[in-house]
Amino acid sequence: MTRRIAGPPQAVWDVYTDHVGWADWGGMVGARIERPGLAEPNGVGCVRVFGPGPLAAAEEILSFDAPRRMTYKIIGGGIPIRDHFGEVDFEPEDGGSATRIVWRCRFESKIPGLGGFFRFMITRLFRRVLDGLAEHRFPDAAQKRQEPA
Repeated sequence: MTRRIAGPPQAVWDVYTDHVGWADWGGMVGARIERPGLAEPNGVGCVRVFGPGPLAAAEEILSFDAPRRMTYKIIGGGIPIRDHFGEVDFEPEDGGSATRIVWRCRFESKIPGLGGFFRFMITRLFRRVLDGLAEHRFPDAAQKRQEPA
């Protein structure tokens, strides 16, 4: 899935990788950090949890290359999938004033025949998250340079 966001890559990265902030702009109920990352709270080793109760998905951050790329895997939760790997790339557009997000994931269903359904649901969820991110107001880089210190 690909989505253009009207904000510079660093600003988009900062909002996207504030995992708890997903509750505010991405509509993710119960967004929380279960374990902070090793060098940065939201970075490598961080376990983020999205969702309520037994349906919550726990994801571990595997790589955290600001502001370009983040990878993660689902390590627990109520969705019957295995071998999940997700990657999110942040690519500058329009001279750096916008960001193209490319999200990919792969996994296997634990229940034969339901892989397509799970892919549909995960894609739908991620589309909703990216819609929320696209609605976020990012400061204009040119305007920030003109503001007095």
